[in-house]
Amino acid sequence: MAAETGTVWAIDIGNNSLKALYLSTERGVVEVIGFDNIRHGKILSGDGVTDAEREELVALSLRKFVNKYDLSMDEIIISVPSQNSFARFVNLPPVEAKRIPEMVKFEAVQQIPFGINDVQWDWQLMTEQDSPEIKVGIFAIKNEVVDAALEHFSREDVQVGYVQMAPMALYNYLLHDRPDLVTSDKQATVVLNIGADNTDLVVCTKSAVWQRCILLGGNSFTRAISDAFKLNFEKAEKLKRTALVSKYARQIFQAMRPVFTDLGSELQRSLGFYNNSNPDTKIVRIIALGGGTKLRGLLKYLQQTLQIPVERPDSFKRLGMGPGISPAKFHENVCDFGIVYGLALQGLGIARIESNLLPRNIARSMAWASKSKYFIAAACLLLAVSAMCLGRYGWDRINYKKNKLVRDRTGIILDDVQQAKAKLQAIEREGFESEATIEKEFEPFKYREMIPRLHEIIISALPNEKNNPKQAKLYQAFANGNVEGILEIPRKAREQIFITNMSVFFSNDLATAQFGGADLFRMSRGTPGAGGDEYDEMYDEYEYGMMEMEMMGGQYQFAPGMFGLGGPTAEEKKPGFVITVAGYSPYGKNKSELHKLIDPSGVKGRPDKWGLVTRLLHLDDFIVDGNSPFEVYKRTDPNQFKLEIGEVNWEVQMPVGIGIRDVRYKPTPPGSTQEESAEWVLIDPMTKETISKIAEWDENGRPKLDHRGMPVHTVNDHWFVLNVKFVWRDAPESVRVKAPEIPAYMMGRIGMVSPAAPQSPPSGGKE
Repeated sequence: MAAETGTVWAIDIGNNSLKALYLSTERGVVEVIGFDNIRHGKILSGDGVTDAEREELVALSLRKFVNKYDLSMDEIIISVPSQNSFARFVNLPPVEAKRIPEMVKFEAVQQIPFGINDVQWDWQLMTEQDSPEIKVGIFAIKNEVVDAALEHFSREDVQVGYVQMAPMALYNYLLHDRPDLVTSDKQATVVLNIGADNTDLVVCTKSAVWQRCILLGGNSFTRAISDAFKLNFEKAEKLKRTALVSKYARQIFQAMRPVFTDLGSELQRSLGFYNNSNPDTKIVRIIALGGGTKLRGLLKYLQQTLQIPVERPDSFKRLGMGPGISPAKFHENVCDFGIVYGLALQGLGIARIESNLLPRNIARSMAWASKSKYFIAAACLLLAVSAMCLGRYGWDRINYKKNKLVRDRTGIILDDVQQAKAKLQAIEREGFESEATIEKEFEPFKYREMIPRLHEIIISALPNEKNNPKQAKLYQAFANGNVEGILEIPRKAREQIFITNMSVFFSNDLATAQFGGADLFRMSRGTPGAGGDEYDEMYDEYEYGMMEMEMMGGQYQFAPGMFGLGGPTAEEKKPGFVITVAGYSPYGKNKSELHKLIDPSGVKGRPDKWGLVTRLLHLDDFIVDGNSPFEVYKRTDPNQFKLEIGEVNWEVQMPVGIGIRDVRYKPTPPGSTQEESAEWVLIDPMTKETISKIAEWDENGRPKLDHRGMPVHTVNDHWFVLNVKFVWRDAPESVRVKAPEIPAYMMGRIGMVSPAAPQSPPSGGKE
């Protein structure tokens, strides 16, 4: 995000000095309108400098900077050192744009070598929108590093808006100021920032960056001189800076030779590792920055050792000088300003890497602070309204004195009103007991909406336009009664589930409650209307009675012992609902495929692959308000959860209500006088497709046989029965009371009905 004011201060607090750069784009170009390089009283990483003294030195330098410049109207971006930082570029599999953040978070947990809660991290898409691959950069740094950097600024009441790692700032500098050096991913340029304590090695290509922190810097040369000449750190540092004019120049450089060798070896090892990891990328140039580059002979030594051209810039190519800025003085600090240059580019919104490691709580506080102008406007409006109210008060006070007589009369009336009010309150208190009795009687009706809500949740968990967008046209066609639209999709590819029957009853103890509270099966579909009209009427009457009891909010329940319900157990009783759902589906060529549609396995973290059972298991994630009063009870216990799937077959036991009955006529040979024969089949009530298992006939009406001589059948739809229990979370005590037993005449209406004598399918003439 670019700074709203078009100006930004970039600040880098190093071991040797505080570097600051003030850039602006107000005149259409990036130009310097201010800069500073404030040296600390001592080198922070020098020998003998305690932590407390180091903090004080930083505070003094920062206070000097804050007192010198007005930072209140500009964005502030700071750097954090590369130690304990992480940058990794990964390729993601092709996914929708809205799923990229989810994939990145998963990769971050896997890639970042620290605990995800121990770091501040951010990510950025590194490929263009029309690119076939998805490459993202993941950046992280430990919390304590960010907190330590921000603490200095918070003590000086300076609000920081961006936090960036120093290597990423160097990458931003190179891509903006020297784009000719990073034109592809086949050639890389190295930015080498030699600081006081460490050396940052940053390998840059067009779409990626690789970093490493080498624990050698300018102080390493100082310590080598200190050890060789037995001097303290300050004197050794002074001797290093004046080595060229010292009569002991030869001995000084001889003392520093091991550090030259160690630094060259570390750089060779690091670049060798990069070349082995990226064999297709060639390193063509090194850009050297930092105070360490001022050491005479160092860059020439590195060029000879690494056999790569080394360049130390004396100016920035694409950075203009604003009014009042001395180019000569600025160019003296060019080598120290690489990091702040990259930081400022990010603050202006023109950098390649835009990740922000500012803690999220601080970012939210800044967002609220940005709304302060609206609060000020509201305060001004409130002040104006207050002034108007004060004027009105004066006017009302004058009128008040004029109306004393009216007030006295009004007082008398109010006294009468108070007396009447006291009498009314006395009468109301007498009615409290009656109201409490009425409320107690109506208590069981408070929760009668739970059964309809259960039905609604189960229906919403079926495949539909929301749960399965890829077949949205199918569900729209079905809802509109568009048979042609439905038939465009092959029947076995339609991800549809039809519920033909559902049984729900409440139980105080789900552990002992058993399934079978309603007759969802008929023993034989070979007998249309098995059990006869008398059974159908009795079954409907029972279903109505069961629903009436359920809608009473749990006032009744099955008595212990009914349908195998046992007595109390040692386990804590959990109240809830026992549900049996029966129906059928055209989906799949076999029972296994339908099972994957209803209860797929291994899809916990993939909501787009969930089935009916998966959604019921994740109600808190699935329902709209995200706060379900139910949860599935003991999914892995076969006594508490069971799913049956079978073939839709007229000849065997299966749930009632599947399809409608029709006649299927066998073909007869041409010219034959044989009477047509037929059999019962079940058809889809909307599309008229056959849904039951049928025998295959040849053109002469004879059954087709397989290689074993067995009849060949075509399996169409499959039925299912799902037995599941739902715990009612926080069920009120008013519905936990023991229910009275169901009368004996009701008991006789529950259970399986024996099939009547088989009927033969119609034969001869069409029905």
